[in-house]
Amino acid sequence: MIARGLRRWPAWSRWLGARVRSVELLFVLVAVVVGMGAGLLTVLQGAVARALQHLLYRLPDDLRLSGAPALDGWQLLVLPLGGAVLVAFNRLVGARRRSLVDAVEANALHGGQLSARDSAIVSGQTILSNGFGASVGLEAAYAQLGGLIASASGRWLALRRVDVRTLVGAGAGAAIAAAFGAPLAGAFYAFEVVIGAYTPAAIAPVVAAALAGSQVSQRLGTTPYIVAVERGPAIHSFGYLVYGVLGVLCALVGIAIMRSVGAVEAQTRARLPAWSRPVIGGALLAGLAAVSPQVLSAGHSALHLDITAAVPLAFVATILLTKSLASIVSLGFGFRGGLFFASLFLGTLVGHLYAGALGWVAGESILNPGNAAMVGMAALAVAVIGAPFTMTMLVLEATGNFSLTGAVLAASLVSSTIVRQFFGYSFSTWRLHLRGETIRSARDVGWVKALTAGRMMRRQPNMVAGSTGAAEFRRRFPLGSTKRVIVLDEGGRYAGIVDPVAAHDGSVDDGTPVLALAQGRGEMLRPEMDIRAVMACFDAAQREELAVVDEGGKVLGLLTEAHVRRRYGEELEKSQRELFGEV
Repeated sequence: MIARGLRRWPAWSRWLGARVRSVELLFVLVAVVVGMGAGLLTVLQGAVARALQHLLYRLPDDLRLSGAPALDGWQLLVLPLGGAVLVAFNRLVGARRRSLVDAVEANALHGGQLSARDSAIVSGQTILSNGFGASVGLEAAYAQLGGLIASASGRWLALRRVDVRTLVGAGAGAAIAAAFGAPLAGAFYAFEVVIGAYTPAAIAPVVAAALAGSQVSQRLGTTPYIVAVERGPAIHSFGYLVYGVLGVLCALVGIAIMRSVGAVEAQTRARLPAWSRPVIGGALLAGLAAVSPQVLSAGHSALHLDITAAVPLAFVATILLTKSLASIVSLGFGFRGGLFFASLFLGTLVGHLYAGALGWVAGESILNPGNAAMVGMAALAVAVIGAPFTMTMLVLEATGNFSLTGAVLAASLVSSTIVRQFFGYSFSTWRLHLRGETIRSARDVGWVKALTAGRMMRRQPNMVAGSTGAAEFRRRFPLGSTKRVIVLDEGGRYAGIVDPVAAHDGSVDDGTPVLALAQGRGEMLRPEMDIRAVMACFDAAQREELAVVDEGGKVLGLLTEAHVRRRYGEELEKSQRELFGEV
C-alpha cells in the first residue's frame, strides 16, 4: 500500500517527505501549516452553519439561535424540515452504506488514515444538523477536517505511521484551538482525545499546530466560544471538597446522557424506517424548542446568557432537562454532531443549580455561582469527552483564574475517575462500542487488530488422517522430527493434535488409530482473531500450540504460544519506542 502511495506522488514530494521524516524542525513546520489549514476550515464551517441558521430562522446578524426569543410556529417547522433535508443528503452521498471513520477511530485503528469522502460527509451532516437547529455542536466537523488535512499531508509526504497519527492529532487539536481561541486546550485535546497519550516527541508539533490554528481564527476576527466570567473569591481546602461532590454529580449526569443516547438510537434504528428517524426527531425537537430556543444548536448564546444574567433556579432546571432531552433526541434520531459544547453548556447549568441548592439548604451563599458554573462545565464535559486536562486548560484560558483552575482540575479528575470506573468510555468511544469496536481511547491499537492468527500462523503444518495407525504414524514421524501433528477426521476437518512422544509410547498398539491419541479437539483459533484474543485462547486452553481453522473446519495453519508472545512483545516494544520518539 505504501509503495502504491509513493508512486502516486511526484519525485519532489517524496524527496521532501524524506527530509521531513529525518529533520524534526521540518516536521514541526508541516504541523504549523496543517494547523493553519485546520483553523481556516474551522472558521469556514462555523460561518456556513451560522449563515444557514440566520437564513432559516430569520435571525438578526448579532443574534445566535440559542439566544433567540420565543420562536414562531413557522420557525419550529424548520426542525422537521431539517430532518428531511438530512435524509436526502444521506441518500445522495450514500452515507448509510457503511460506518464513517472519524479522527479518533482513524488514529486508534487505521494509523491516522482518514478518507476525504468520509470527512466531507461528516462535515456536511454536522453542518446541516447544526444549521437547521438540532442540539449538536460543530466540534466533530472541525476535528474531522482538521484531521483530514493532516492525514492527507502525511500520505503525501509518505510519513511513518507514528508521524501521521501525531499529525492527525495536531490537526484536530488546532481545529478545537481555533474554535475556542484556546491553544492550550486544543493541544491537550490532541493528546487526550485524538492521539490517546502524552508523547514527548509530539509536544512541539501539536502545540505549534494549536497556536497556528488559534492565530488564524483570531486574525480572521472570529469570536471564541467561551465567554469570560467575573473572577470569584479564592477557593480553599473546603471548597475543593465541595466541588469534588459537584464532580460526582456531573459524572452521573454524563453517564445518564450517554446511556440514553445509546438506548434511544438502538430503539429508533430497530423500530423506525431510516428515512423517518431525523424527521420524527425534528418534530420532537420542535416541541422542546417551544419551551425555550436555548435547547437548540450547540448553545453558545444560551451559555453566555445563563452565566452572565441572574436567572431563577426553576428556569435553570427546566433548561437543564429540556437541553438534555434535545441532545438525546438529536443524536438518537440520526442527526450528526457531538456533545462537546452541549456538555459544556449543561455543565454550567448543573453547577448553577448545585450552588443554588447549597445556598438554599444552608440559608446563605456557599459557592460563587460563576465559579460553580465553570467547575460544572468542565466536570460534565470531562464525563462526556474524557479529557480532564483539556477542560482544565479551557477554563484557565477563559478565566485566567488559577485558584478556580485548581478546583476545576479536582472536580474533573473526580468525574473522570467515576466515569472510567462505572462506565469506561468517552462519548466517541461509546458510540464505537455500540458498533462492536472494543477501543476505549485513540491509543494506537491498530497493530493489535492487524496481528491476526491468520497472519502469524505457520502454514502447511504436519497433518495426518485420524484413521492412520500408530505404527504408520511412527514411521512417518520419528521422534525428534516434529513436535506436533494435526489430526484430521474422515471429512478432512480438524480433529485435534497428537504429540509424537505419545504415539511412540510402547504401551500404544501398532493398530491404534491416532485419532484416539488426539487432544484439544474443541480448542482452535479462527484466522480473524487478533493477537489479544489469540493469547486469551492460549491461556484458556493451557496448550503450547493451537490449530488455525476456518468456519468449515479446514485447517489453515498452526500457531505456537511462544511465537505469539514474542510477536506481542516486539510490537509492544516498538510502540513504546514510538511513544518516546525513539524511532
